[in-house]
Amino acid sequence: MAEEQDEDEVSLPGLPAHAPNYMTPECYRRMLDERENLVRVERPSVVNIVSWAASNGDRSENGDYQYGKKRLREIDRRIRFLNKRIESAQVVDVRNRPPTDQVYFGATVTYEESSTGTERTVRIVGIDEMDPDKGDVSWISPIARVLLRAHEGDEVRLPTPRGVETIEILEVKYTGESPRK
Repeated sequence: MAEEQDEDEVSLPGLPAHAPNYMTPECYRRMLDERENLVRVERPSVVNIVSWAASNGDRSENGDYQYGKKRLREIDRRIRFLNKRIESAQVVDVRNRPPTDQVYFGATVTYEESSTGTERTVRIVGIDEMDPDKGDVSWISPIARVLLRAHEGDEVRLPTPRGVETIEILEVKYTGESPRK
């Protein structure tokens, strides 16, 4: 019973209540492709395995059957999750944005930390595509929240565990690509 409830409930982790689900066209396409693969390739393959395993008799000790049923639940859960994300998506293509030095979703921002003089570059993306190793940060992350709506040349204050850090925005670009590939 608890397992059935778990299957029916698909929450969207990471998004604040009533917040838009912004994403880049690349992320949207990746989600569509993943859903397509799950529905047309993986799920039918697992269904065939489960059917074959079920035809072998005793299901209680049939590893192929047990694993297959578990894998089907995982696939179905992922499909429901992707459906909800895709349905709620607000796709933002920065290549259509008029030139601006103000920080919005999709901006690639180079900034300097005043305390260390260290320059960093981040791109503000949706929660499903953040990748700190590439410099992609979620639009709801602390760094993105202080950068959003600021302009090139502005200084903003970022609360950190070590105290408030002042950072200066050096450059704002809209390329649609991660800072580090």
